[in-house]
Amino acid sequence: MRVRALPRRPEVRLTELGFGAAQGGNLYRAMTDEEFASAVDTAWEAGVRYYDTAPHYGLGLSERRLGAALRHRPRDEYVVSTKVGRLLVPSPQDAHLRDSDGFDVPASHRRVWDFSRDGVLRSIEASLDRTGLDRIDIVYLHDPDDHWERAVSEAVPTLVDLRDQGVVGAIGAGMNQSEMLARFVREADVDVMMCAGRYTLLEQGAATDLLPVAESRGVGVVIAGVYNSGLLSRDRPSADALYNYQQAPAELIERARRIATVCETYGVTLPQAALAFVRRHPAVVSTVVGVRNGSQVAEAVRRSEAVVAEELWDALAAAGLLATVP
Repeated sequence: MRVRALPRRPEVRLTELGFGAAQGGNLYRAMTDEEFASAVDTAWEAGVRYYDTAPHYGLGLSERRLGAALRHRPRDEYVVSTKVGRLLVPSPQDAHLRDSDGFDVPASHRRVWDFSRDGVLRSIEASLDRTGLDRIDIVYLHDPDDHWERAVSEAVPTLVDLRDQGVVGAIGAGMNQSEMLARFVREADVDVMMCAGRYTLLEQGAATDLLPVAESRGVGVVIAGVYNSGLLSRDRPSADALYNYQQAPAELIERARRIATVCETYGVTLPQAALAFVRRHPAVVSTVVGVRNGSQVAEAVRRSEAVVAEELWDALAAAGLLATVP
């Protein structure tokens, strides 16, 4: 599998397809440790060497499972990213309840926003403990949308210190918007951004703010949410498809179906084109896809290996279905 190095941190090398471990935190429904380990095994055998997790995913369950699944792999052969910004605080009085943020786990902890220096240090220490790793390769600020001032004045300098000490390899932010990510690139000492859902075959907002400044400043971009929460994940979008974690509007479903029709004329599926499109931009270093089991991993790998005709992008643009062709 092809690998791309972060321009500012060439020692951090990401496979073009990354393993999104949110499902390992029992996102939407429970899974077993064995199912998750099998997914990691399948990804490893296919050449995937980039794995993304976060404390938020299942109140630490995803980090624990990922660390266990990778424990016996050669440490220098893979890259792990996790995130800071949500501290997990014990809440034993609620342990009999289920988590209210979409993960099927006991509500034994509560998430507390904290982008302070102390909060970042505590979060990194806890992530190292849960994963059992000796270092974190990439640390993202997780959804700092409402915390810009503290994130840029405290969290980023703290991560810079940890990067200088070798505790982390590269730093950045991960968000569901692109405007603030672009601001981080312009105003902070960052290496890589994770942009979820804002640069896809369906919408290309990041092409006007984040991607140009990232390319000009040598900051890598990891694309997540490439299927826009599911709308682009099937060959033919269904009427109940999700978009941004909610029921997709009818007009977006129709647009996705029109894109699928054009893709079919060039011999590729909608999901194959969705993965191929985002990788065309020179600032994009990897695409992270959320997977639950070995079969989903195998399908993601097959999709990522599809050969897509260059003419497809011009055809989509001519049909008014693609705003920008990188």
